Amino acid sequence: MDLEKQDSAKAQGDGRAPVAEPDPGPVQESMREPVALRASDADLREPVALRASDADRDRIADILREALAEGRLTADEHAERIDGVYRAKTLGELEPLVRDLPAGRDAAGSGTDFASAAYDPAPSRPTAGAVPSVADENLVAVFSSSVRKGRWRVGRRTHAYAIFGSVEIDLSEAIFEYQQVVIKAISVFGNVEIRVPENISLRGNGGGVLGNFEVDTLDSAERDAPVVFVDGMAVLGNIEARPKRGKLVRDLQDRIDRHLRKHLGH
Repeated sequence: MDLEKQDSAKAQGDGRAPVAEPDPGPVQESMREPVALRASDADLREPVALRASDADRDRIADILREALAEGRLTADEHAERIDGVYRAKTLGELEPLVRDLPAGRDAAGSGTDFASAAYDPAPSRPTAGAVPSVADENLVAVFSSSVRKGRWRVGRRTHAYAIFGSVEIDLSEAIFEYQQVVIKAISVFGNVEIRVPENISLRGNGGGVLGNFEVDTLDSAERDAPVVFVDGMAVLGNIEARPKRGKLVRDLQDRIDRHLRKHLGH
């Protein structure tokens, strides 16, 4: 009989209960090593690890074009950096491309966070008095469909009503004459679909009753970009608003091109 069995028999023989191993107690949280959680937290603390959007790349490309026009970069340097812009996957890869330029220092230097500078969040609600309460245009679909798309001028307020029908509002090629635009959508057993360019800001405020209300929040890198506010209610219906990939507001690009031509003396 080995020693362990002898000790057990001995304890039973003299009427004593076997001595239990001491309970180490709960492991303190500080002693654990949550590797995955800590890695995730580190990622959240490092905004430069955020994935870059097309708007971010366009903003950096604009800074480089300005630098070329001002003579801060040679044509070869500009071409090399532009190539890096469109190969970059994160904000951290974009930042070194403009670090030595004045506009880049405004974004990344003087204590300003580069990731924060990449986004200029739009307000969650329209500015008081900026948008009238009366609609400039009404789109109504009752057991039918209504479509607004192509090259059209967007009013400050548009109302869309889908009652057992569908309404499609496509702003991807629209002309924005106002910076703040409201689309109010009501869907009852119907569908309202809104598509916007990628270089504007998009906000939503609404809900659904046995229905779906979904707005993809979007922030433009351009301070003067239009903001589209979608308000709505879906009753046994669907309302959704999201960017249309690859579509940009032409007016914003035209404004940038005019600015470049001015610096280049054309």
